[in-house]
Amino acid sequence: MPDLDLAAMLQPVPRRARFAMDGWYVWCGALCRADDRYFLLFSRWPQESEFRGWVTHSEVGWAVSDDPLGPFTFGGMALPGAGGDAWDAHATHNPAVMAFGGRFYLYYMGDRGNGEFWEHRNNQRIGVAVADHPAGPWQRFDRPLVDVDKQSWVYMMCSNPTVTPTPDGRFLMIYKTTSQGPLPFGGNVYHAAAFADDPRGPFVRLPDPIFTCEGVQFAAEDPSIFWLEDRYYVVCKDMQGCFTEHGPGLVLFESREGKDWALAKHPFVSARQIVWEDGEVLPVALLDRPQVYLEDGRPRVLTCAVKPQGETALTYNIQIPLG
Repeated sequence: MPDLDLAAMLQPVPRRARFAMDGWYVWCGALCRADDRYFLLFSRWPQESEFRGWVTHSEVGWAVSDDPLGPFTFGGMALPGAGGDAWDAHATHNPAVMAFGGRFYLYYMGDRGNGEFWEHRNNQRIGVAVADHPAGPWQRFDRPLVDVDKQSWVYMMCSNPTVTPTPDGRFLMIYKTTSQGPLPFGGNVYHAAAFADDPRGPFVRLPDPIFTCEGVQFAAEDPSIFWLEDRYYVVCKDMQGCFTEHGPGLVLFESREGKDWALAKHPFVSARQIVWEDGEVLPVALLDRPQVYLEDGRPRVLTCAVKPQGETALTYNIQIPLG
């Protein structure tokens, strides 16, 4: 679909299409469908841990609705930290869900650490959990699905996984990583593409990073991949405003084979704002974690995590209808 224009498809957001929890930061909403109902896999962490507590206290929960726009009702926990000495002992975050072959695959970031922000961030790895239903139970694994490679540019951490089936029967993952560089942040933030024959991996990474911008250390983040008609698309954050003339926001990339990526014909998706159905246009501090939900092969909803303006405001997820 060479003329895909997500910006033109965005519709005003009903007030009911907002998922929040009192006392919790809410983030990372990902939609799927089962039993003619809609399930939202999301991450949350307690208000007392403050916004940066996502890296030390996050856990993945689920909510349910009869409508993909909501309202959603909290159902329970899908994947809390595993505890003990597990690689994902202390935090689970970045849920992305894929339905395939009658099962559900929950890709996520997990970490462990000593309670210090950068210790946990630099121990981030990617895992997958498997279930017969979005409400679980979810089977997790003792080892990460994607780990770092100290001999490559995938050096320090791995997070933000997104996966789609491919037309030839394989699976394509896009994920975020950081190269070697001065601590604690490390070097450049890159994105990798990797293929597997099974949704549980192993995923084999392609040799070169994607979504780069010359001279920019941290160009993109939070990819969401989907296949539409004849090509792959990824919606992600344009961190510095280096991919369009609209400044920081959401941007669209495309690829025929999942290897060579370029800006789509209509690259701009959204600025950092919400257009509510009642006419209010609300600027926000962050519009993150864009994930495209397809139904019957067509984009239907764009979910996003929202950080309002104001240091102490709690975050929430929104479901933006796509016309």
